[in-house]
Amino acid sequence: MEETPTPRPIRVLLADDQALLRSAFKVLVDSEPDMEVVGEACDGAQAFEVARDTRPDVVLMDIRMPGTDGLAATRLITADPELADVRVVMLTTFEVDEYVASSLRAGACGFLGKGAEPEELLNAIRVAAAGEALLSPAATKGLIATFLAQGGGADPAEPAAVHAERLAALTGREREVLVLVAAGLSNDGIAGRLEVSPLTVKTHVNRAMAKLGARDRAQLVVVAYESGLVRPRAE
Repeated sequence: MEETPTPRPIRVLLADDQALLRSAFKVLVDSEPDMEVVGEACDGAQAFEVARDTRPDVVLMDIRMPGTDGLAATRLITADPELADVRVVMLTTFEVDEYVASSLRAGACGFLGKGAEPEELLNAIRVAAAGEALLSPAATKGLIATFLAQGGGADPAEPAAVHAERLAALTGREREVLVLVAAGLSNDGIAGRLEVSPLTVKTHVNRAMAKLGARDRAQLVVVAYESGLVRPRAE
């Protein structure tokens, strides 16, 4: 009887200018049987180089680092075709951060506060490795919506009209799925809402990403808000 092959551990790169914090993260990550730290970096430029050398599945990237910061490093990583499968989770000191929307637009799949509990951090790595958008509990959809509504992360090269034009390529069902993705629903949650299979939802999500040029679900959220398809709710 053939043995089931053991899944490859999730490969993690740690990018933070604080050596003590990197050490703590490394101990935590390496203590898990399904993940391992494959590299460390103390600034954004080094993070990019180490990512090219080690091909991690997930990068835990501090936003604020000397020299090349985490935002610039994320742009470098997500723009490199050879690193297309790398997922970046931004680490912030304060989750109400002026770079949140910019981080998502740069290609990060989500963000997490440095004060998160260990289990939250480990879950973030697993969620990112699975290709899902990650928003920590304190970093609500409303926060991202507020930044986009205020223009805090707006990209002048991508006005709403441009996004609206791209949305025209979507089918009615794909637009419906996009709205629910922006609402934070998982594929299973969307499937339950629309009474279809999760596989069907995944197909719609993938097609929407391809048509909109979105790297992942997090960027779909950005497009949904910037195009006006989804509007921030007044709290």
